[in-house]
Order: sequence, then C-alpha cells, then structure tokens
Amino acid sequence: MAVASEDEMRVHSPSTDGTHPHSDAMNDVAPRVRVVAAVIERQGRYLITQRSSAVVLAGLWEFPNCKVETGETDEAALRRELLERVGIDVDVGAAAASRAHRYDGYVVDLVLYQASVPSNQEPSPVRVADLRWVRPQELENYSFPAADQSTTDLLLGINSHSRSEPFRTESLLVRG
Repeated sequence: MAVASEDEMRVHSPSTDGTHPHSDAMNDVAPRVRVVAAVIERQGRYLITQRSSAVVLAGLWEFPNCKVETGETDEAALRRELLERVGIDVDVGAAAASRAHRYDGYVVDLVLYQASVPSNQEPSPVRVADLRWVRPQELENYSFPAADQSTTDLLLGINSHSRSEPFRTESLLVRG
C-alpha cells in the first residue's frame, strides 16, 4: 500500500459547520474539488464501493464519497449521494480526517466522515458497479484511487516517517 507523506495528510478535530481546516499542502492555483467520504463500519467490516465503468477511475474501489456541490453542506452531500448510489440513508457523524491529493490538473480536498447505517437498511449497488463489506486487513486486496489509498492507510494506522504514535482506528469507528 502507498503511504501519504505528513504534508499530504492532515488529521483534525471535528468541525460543526461541515468545513475542514486549511491545508498547507498543494497551495497553488490548481482548481480544487471538495470531496467527502463516509467510513461506515459494521461488525468489524467497512463498506467500500466499486466505481462504475462509465466514470473516471472506473473499476477502482473507494469509500462511498461524492463531490460537494455549491451551497451544499458536507452532511447533505454524503446523505444525498449514499441514497442515490447505494440506497441507504446514513447518519453522518464527526469529521475524522482530511487530506489533499493532486491529480493531473486539479487537487482533491478529501474529508473523511464517520457515518452509520440504521440497522433496518442494507446497501445495494444502485449506481455503483459493486459494493462489499471488508475487514481492514482485506482493504489491501482492492485497488483504490490515490486519494482513497492514503485514507485507507490512515484508517489502518499505517504511518510514514515513523511517527511516534500511529493513528488510532478506534477514533474513526462508528458502529452501524
């Protein structure tokens, strides 16, 4: 698994307004796209979805996510997209982490949120190619876009530069 540098990854406290702290990483004129992702855990497994063949980065796996539209809160964007893509209405919790990732010609500002699924709902692949509930150690068996790969590393507590204390996955987990 690839590991993001300290400059690329920021862990922060939850905000109440759906925003994330300013990242010093990649501060330039490249267009920026705000993307929010949901970490949904159920019985030790995480929900991941596979991108459809009709979109950029087709066939790759990701935590359910979406672009935040102008005037939309992070929570509203996640709830809208999860309902449209996998047919579930989630409870969005605290922001757990953020990072910036440069793609060719633009930068993705990714904010990771804790989320839970009511016990009476089960996701289905409505507008995604597939979905899976996977254990943390199984995540490395799936190909993720670069921005999501670093999030996966963060979730698993993989660190670079031998930080004195690795990120704790317990702070991301919300039983769903």
